[in-house]
Amino acid sequence: MIFKRVGDSRPYPDHGYTQKQWIAIAPHQVRLDELVTTKRTLDLEALLEEDSTFYGDLFAHVVAYRGELYLEDGLHRALRAALQQRQTMHARVLELN
Repeated sequence: MIFKRVGDSRPYPDHGYTQKQWIAIAPHQVRLDELVTTKRTLDLEALLEEDSTFYGDLFAHVVAYRGELYLEDGLHRALRAALQQRQTMHARVLELN
């Protein structure tokens, strides 16, 4: 199993964080098997593109809410890490109360 659970929504309140605010959060390693996805589907072409992170953040965005870690942005990065048989990846984690 790659993820803790596959979800299809964001069960946490809207945080309103901008890209600039996300970048201010220092990345650290998170375990893939502790993440709950917020998307059920992905674009396979985007997964296979070598420069898929060229225009975005290099790190995934994770929201910690009520004891769960939700993968808000970075599903493609997480799957790429799993395909490389890694159990962790670097992510920026936003703590919501």
